[in-house]
Formats: sequence, structure tokens, C-alpha cells
Amino acid sequence: MSKELDEFRRQFEAWEQIELAAFLKKSPERQAESRTVTGFPLKRVYTALDLAQTPAEDIGLPGQYPYTRGAYPTMYRGRLWTMRQIAGFGTAEDTNGRFKYLIAQGQTGLSTDFDMPTLMGYDSDHPMSEGEVGREGVAIDTMADMELLFEGIDLENISVSMTINPSAWILLAMYIAVAQKRGLDMHKLSGTIQADILKEYMAQKEWAFPIRPSVRIVRDCITYCARNMKRYNPINISGYHISEAGSSPLDEVAFPLCNLITYVEEVVKTGMHVDEFAPRLAFYFVSQSDFFEEIAKFRAARRAYAKIMKERFGAKNPESMRLRFHTQTAAASLTKPQYMVNIVRTALQALSAVLGGTQSLHTNGMDEAFAIPTEEAMKIALRTQQVIADESNVPNVIDPLGGSYYVEHLTTQMERAIFGVIEEVDRRGGTIKLIEEGWFQRRIADFAYETAIKKAKGEKVVLGVNKFVEPGEKADIETHPYDPASAQRQLDRLQRVRRERDQREVDRLLDRLIEVARTETENVMPVTIDLVRAGASMGEIVGRLKALWGTYRETPVF
Repeated sequence: MSKELDEFRRQFEAWEQIELAAFLKKSPERQAESRTVTGFPLKRVYTALDLAQTPAEDIGLPGQYPYTRGAYPTMYRGRLWTMRQIAGFGTAEDTNGRFKYLIAQGQTGLSTDFDMPTLMGYDSDHPMSEGEVGREGVAIDTMADMELLFEGIDLENISVSMTINPSAWILLAMYIAVAQKRGLDMHKLSGTIQADILKEYMAQKEWAFPIRPSVRIVRDCITYCARNMKRYNPINISGYHISEAGSSPLDEVAFPLCNLITYVEEVVKTGMHVDEFAPRLAFYFVSQSDFFEEIAKFRAARRAYAKIMKERFGAKNPESMRLRFHTQTAAASLTKPQYMVNIVRTALQALSAVLGGTQSLHTNGMDEAFAIPTEEAMKIALRTQQVIADESNVPNVIDPLGGSYYVEHLTTQMERAIFGVIEEVDRRGGTIKLIEEGWFQRRIADFAYETAIKKAKGEKVVLGVNKFVEPGEKADIETHPYDPASAQRQLDRLQRVRRERDQREVDRLLDRLIEVARTETENVMPVTIDLVRAGASMGEIVGRLKALWGTYRETPVF
């Protein structure tokens, strides 16, 4: 093989010196240098010489360690990715209607977006909630809301994702309490809460408590679900929001793997072996616009994860080494100018996610640069996935770009860069320490600033914004309306729950919550489930813990 490569190397060098050089004299290339979004330099062509830099065992086979070519042996030939369009607005009844509409259109999993008060752990009648109730997601205050959110939906046969972080464990408790009230088998429930609080301190900036007690809550969710909900993912470790804050594709996958290491270390400290909980860890990434870099990014993340779990944590179970991830197309790439072009952007991003081996996918609506998507926009977004699934023939071959000189080389570049970030974080003292010092935040901010400068100069093209601009364009678009009356309906239900509950029992359980929280080792999930079943609101639970733990004040990064 080395003789064949040596012969090809000579052939390649001769091609560069003779045919290519002569052609470039007559017809120069459009640009002297090209790079991926992350900044990896791009050659004009990739060959077997580049593929030789990746060991064959690192490419492997689908469903085998290190899972570069896919998490499962049959991938989409056996089962398509879950089509999981996110929905959430107004009251629980409003969002329940959107869920049922999407299911009727062929959606195969539910994904829930919550309003800002719910995300931050405030009740709808808190002063901080004014004007925000149900505006950018569904409002959930008590278990009564959760019952209405999933009314008429078979929770044993459809997976449910909930995009929420600082108050995620309370939403999980409500979901569990609703399922128990229906008499469902807890081990048949599937889906995930996001619950990835570390990325909030890095990027999204939604938190309720200081870092360390927040990580303790994540630990408790993971250990509780590992013992009581065998099919449920207690965390969705997210790079999506890191990317939306402005990071590079590299940091979008490297930072979540740093967070993974922290969470696994915390759970292992409880005495639980990695193979007891790792099979249910899940990830959430974005699919951006650099088509091939995104495919390589997903493949590299799978390989890096497998190596971390096996070599760093001693995992033996293959399920512990399979990175499973949800993908959302890039909201930050959507534009108001020429908004119909967003359909094309989303289609290409969705295709790169499928070629990268995603387990579930959300495609953005063409109108999301304006507001919550309309039903029509969501239907087109869902149909985009269905065209890939049913018309393109792409899902019928596993990892069809496997063996590509370019994709394999870029996958290896990305994997090596991921481990470079992890090694630097380890050397500097670990994830939590570097969050407190602002290291992650600075890297995100610096890359975001560089990207903004490139857009301003036209070096990074955005059609309709800095190229092919249509002066005087007016968007003729019908957007999703916000119903101000929904806030009052939400307040009325919250007040009714408070009037009808046993206040003495709620107070007793809130005191018990503080006792559990003070132990630092006892799991907070059982008492939280009791609390929501008794009618306690999210804001009351978060408020009591804030009195114990305080909140977090970020050191500004300049």
C-alpha cells in the first residue's frame, strides 16, 4: 500500500506542476485561500494521501466503536430519525392544539418550547413575568398546566422533548406526576429534558442558582431517571445554544463534551458506575451552513465521545459509547430579507444533519426571523424532512459520504481540534473553574465578533443582507399572532390551583425540600414530584431554593 501511495504522490505532484500550473496561468482561481467556518484551511482537492492520515479503525463500521459512521448498524435503513418540530405558545391548551396538528401532519416526536417566565422559574403572576406570559413559548406554572399540555396524547408511544434548563427538574417532576396519575409504565416513557445548565453560564444566560448547586440538580435528574425511567434521557447536552451565541462549529461540539465530562464525574461520585447511566445521555447540536464541515462535525463528535467514555471513564457497555443527538437547523442563519430563501437554507442544513447521522431533527420555519412560526411554515419545515426521508433516497445508504477523502480528512481535523480544546480545559483547571473565569464566554464572544466583521465586510456572504440585496423590499408575510388574553387565562388557572390545594401540605413539603437540598447528597427529585402533585407552583419551588442557595452573578467579559 505504501508503494501505491508513493506512486500516487509522485503522480499528484506532477499534476500540480504541469496540468494545474498551466491551467492556472490561463484561468486563475476565484480566491487564493479558502477556509471552513471554524477556520480549517481548505485544499483545492483531497486525495488518497489525505485519507491515509486517518487510521482505518477510526473510520470503522456503522454501529461499531468508535461509531464514526453511525450510532447503529442499520441507521435509517432500520428506522428514520425522529421528526420533532418544536412547538410552544400561549397556554397549555394552545400548544396542545399545535402538537395535535403536527402529529396529524406526520410528526413523530414532540418538542416543547416554554415562555421566558417558565424558563427562569418564575410564576406567571410574578412582576418579572409581565408581558412575557406565553409570548415566546408555552406558560407552565403547575401540574394542572402539564396535564392540559399533554391531554389526549399517548405518552407511552410518543417521545417528548422539553427545552428547559434552570427549572428543568420541576418540569420533569410534573411530567412524571402526570404519567403516574394516568397509571403509565414509567419505563415506557421516552424523550428528554434539556437540563444542560453549564451551557447556560457559557452562552444562553438563563439560570436560577449558582453553578455548583445547579450541577447537583442535573446529577439528581440523571441518577433518578437511570433507576426509574429506563428509556428516558435525563439530559440533552447542548451545543445548539453555544452556536447561536456565536461560537465556531468546533466549540459547539467541544464545549458540550467538556460539560459532559463534568456531569459524568459528578454522577460517578455518587457511586453509580458509568454504564448504569451513560446509555441515556443525549446531545443537541445545530446544523449550520457549511455543509461538509457540519457533516464532519457530527461524525467527529461521535468518535470523540466514544473515546472519552471508553478511555476516560472506563465504559464497557457499547450503549455507553454511542453518542445520540438531536439536531436543529440554524435559527441564527435565517433572515427577514427575502425570507422565502430560508426554506432553501433549512433544507441544506437538514440534509447535512441526516448525512451526519442525527437521531432526531427539527427544521426551522421560514418565518422564524419574525416570530413564532405559523402552522403553514411548520408544515413546510416538516415536509422538508419528509422529502429527504421519502423522495431523496439518501436514508437508504448508511453514511454515504464515508470514505470521502474530504469528509474523512475534515472529520479527523475536527476530532483532533476537539481533544485540543478538552486538553486545554483540563490543563487550566476544568469546566466550572473556566466558566467562573469567563474563558468559554470569551472564546464565544471573540468568534462572534470576528463573524460579524466578516459579514459587515461581505467576506461572509448572507444573501439578501450583504449580497443580492433588494432595496426597498417589504416582507409580505402573515406572522403568528400573540393573544394577550392567554396571559389572563393562565393567571386564572394558577390562582384556582392555589385556592383549591392543601396549603399546609405544600408548606410541609417545601420545608422538606430545603432539608433535602441541605444534605447535598439526597436526591431532590422525589420531594419535587410530591410538591407538584400537591399543587406547588414552579415559582414557589425555585423561590425557596433561591433563599437557600442564592443566585448567580456573572463576571462581565469584555
